[in-house]
Amino acid sequence: MMGAKIWILGLLLLSLFYDGIGARESELNRKTERISGSAGDVLEDDPVGRLKVFVYELPNKYNKKILQKDPRCLTHMFAAEIFMHRFLLSSPVRTLNPEEADWFYTPVYTTCDLTPNGLPLPFKSPRMMRSAIQLISMNWPYWNRTEGADHFFVVPHDFGACFHYQEEKAIERGILHLLQRATLVQTFGQRNHVCLKDGSITIPPYAPPQKMQAHLIPPDTPRSIFVYFRGLFYDVGNDPEGGYYARGARASVWENFKNNPLFDISTEHPATYYEDMQRAVFCLCPLGWAPWSPRLVEAVIFGCIPVVIADDIVLPFADAIPWEEIGVFVAEKDVPKLDTILTSIPTEVILRKQRLLANPSMKQAMLFPQPAQPGDAFHQILNGLARKLPHDERAFFRPGGKILNWTAGPVGDLKPW
Repeated sequence: MMGAKIWILGLLLLSLFYDGIGARESELNRKTERISGSAGDVLEDDPVGRLKVFVYELPNKYNKKILQKDPRCLTHMFAAEIFMHRFLLSSPVRTLNPEEADWFYTPVYTTCDLTPNGLPLPFKSPRMMRSAIQLISMNWPYWNRTEGADHFFVVPHDFGACFHYQEEKAIERGILHLLQRATLVQTFGQRNHVCLKDGSITIPPYAPPQKMQAHLIPPDTPRSIFVYFRGLFYDVGNDPEGGYYARGARASVWENFKNNPLFDISTEHPATYYEDMQRAVFCLCPLGWAPWSPRLVEAVIFGCIPVVIADDIVLPFADAIPWEEIGVFVAEKDVPKLDTILTSIPTEVILRKQRLLANPSMKQAMLFPQPAQPGDAFHQILNGLARKLPHDERAFFRPGGKILNWTAGPVGDLKPW
């Protein structure tokens, strides 16, 4: 009896919801809303002419040979390090004269060591990175004059330059000591966390643009799903510590809403996953093995309002994308009230979030397309680097000056690579 009442209530809520929204669906699809204020201005910045980047030429063992060994690296969520390298090689911001460079980039593919299941294991990464830094410091003078303060590295692991997929071990290891003065470009972002360095540029995880493009449905398709999620609700043993699953947000979603008709949630990943997101009003983006996942990118691309459930998360390009305006943030402790929170959002607020999500510049900023396009994630990274210029005079040492300790860190990380 109670189940029937919940079902009827769900249908009633959906009916009321779509009476208010459905009539304006076609109008919404014709309109987008400009991102106003400083966020919109930053999002549309053009970095060309504002900085120059010198790309170190490293032996192929640090990048191309690693990729040749396992081409799957091109499609996993950490592939930004590969595509950023390719982008910079032909970018107008690249300079072949290191004396005029504002930034130096060292292309090391630290996430391209995959298990048979396709999961990257970062155990070799510190040795690879240390080896590459030793190489550039011996063959060029630019690292030594700042110990990396004018260098940036792409480190898209779950816990960035801490180079471990388990949080406890990542915290114990800390950020690779030699990267302490460098700027890190990383997907991991959580406030007050050992593995997030001040000044880091937080980027979206890689999601294949062509694959998503192939699954687009007509823009006037009604959004007949209220809340959508596909994924695990409990850790299945990949991380013995339980990772962020241990905090219980995903489990709470399942336990509270598995029988709620407003929630289309399951562990199954259907072939229509991308199409279903385009039919949904809200897409849940809860923390799992890390605070973030590709769902955040997918939700933005498909115009599904992201419901971010990850306390203290630092979101991609947060100074350019108005996350508070396009998404909904729910504290982990408030997950049991998720249905009340979402059904209480006024229709006009939902419509405005959808108009903002429909802005092409919003979607473009979340993608790493090939070839690159104006305003995409590559350009947002460059914008972030340009905003950090000019470098503080204290970044440059007098002859013989140094801060970093080359022998700091776990003994295993000091082995030659």
